Amino acid sequence: MPNIDPATKCQTVITTFECSPGTCADLLDALNSAYDDFISKQPGFIGAGLHVNDAQCRIANYSQWEKREDFQAMLRSDEMRRRNREISDLCSRFEPVMYEVSAVFG
Repeated sequence: MPNIDPATKCQTVITTFECSPGTCADLLDALNSAYDDFISKQPGFIGAGLHVNDAQCRIANYSQWEKREDFQAMLRSDEMRRRNREISDLCSRFEPVMYEVSAVFG
């Protein structure tokens, strides 16, 4: 499970996907499958969440990894490269960005 805490030394990745209401459900299915079947089983994976906006034209993904290199190794795997080609066909663009937690409120 993700732990949003500046004291946690891990790699946070936030990925945004732009899609259409017509492809949103298919994209969610592909992302759920990727996490269930592959991503969650990779070394260094801590946890993730998927979020969909009301208009069903954007999906945000929050994931955490023990190390930056763990996330990069998962992305470079043949399995994820194949899945990312399929995911790319379901959205107009997606962009994973690595972050460090700097503050938490509430």
